[in-house]
Amino acid sequence: MILTHTIVDVRRRVAAARHNGLTIGLVPTMGALHEGHLALVRRAESECGFVVVSIFVNPTQFGPSEDYERYPRTLETDCSLCSEAGVDVVFAPDTAEMYPEGTSTWVEVEGITQILEGASRPGHFRGVATVCTKLFSIVQPDRAYFGQKDYQQLLVIRKMVCDLNLPLEIIAVPTVREPDGLAMSSRNVYLSAEERDAATVLSRALCLAKEMYESGTRAPEAIRAAAIRLIDEEPLAELDYFEVVDAETLAPVVHPDKPMVALTAVRIGRTRLIDNTILGAFNST
Repeated sequence: MILTHTIVDVRRRVAAARHNGLTIGLVPTMGALHEGHLALVRRAESECGFVVVSIFVNPTQFGPSEDYERYPRTLETDCSLCSEAGVDVVFAPDTAEMYPEGTSTWVEVEGITQILEGASRPGHFRGVATVCTKLFSIVQPDRAYFGQKDYQQLLVIRKMVCDLNLPLEIIAVPTVREPDGLAMSSRNVYLSAEERDAATVLSRALCLAKEMYESGTRAPEAIRAAAIRLIDEEPLAELDYFEVVDAETLAPVVHPDKPMVALTAVRIGRTRLIDNTILGAFNST
């Protein structure tokens, strides 16, 4: 496995792999890798002959009061995990490499970015769309792999790729969970033992939503109200949102027989966590 920090070098290595007829897979990450990331890597390894993992804590997707400075940075451990997983190249640029002085170009995806995470974190998706566009331009992958845990992000990236006619396929990989249901996240390391127990309220609320849907409830507001009541019972949980919306568009549900998605964001102590579950038969991959 090669660790590189420069755009010139990663492009050179990808070009050599493509010259040898290999399919290029990209797994964009912010590091602090866990089993959820490794599921993306394994999927990429199974479908591509040459896999690049990017590790870059992207400053432009963090708000001024968010956790950019304290976001976990574990490059040495991350590289060991990537090497064991068979990754070919880890691309770990610094901020100046990705955003040279004078950078003034941004990618905006309108509509879908103004709700849910976009409403709670203004500017977040502009940063996500911009850095992903840059990574796609640098690596020029045939396929890029994203986790379903960041469901809205997945839809934003797919919309951007479609609108900009970018020549790659976006592959979604199901959320990886701890045995008690908590979705794996790099931010879970912030949680104290008590907060870690409380954090299962997200998956419990989503399981309740799924149970209600599978038992015949199709009214989004009824599902939402029941899930919010459950979250409100957890003293350490501060609800940001819990919504049940169209799985394809994130718009309010018009046709209740179409697949829906329940999405939630909850603050546990100082840590903000997100999660989701699909309601109905819908292939997000």
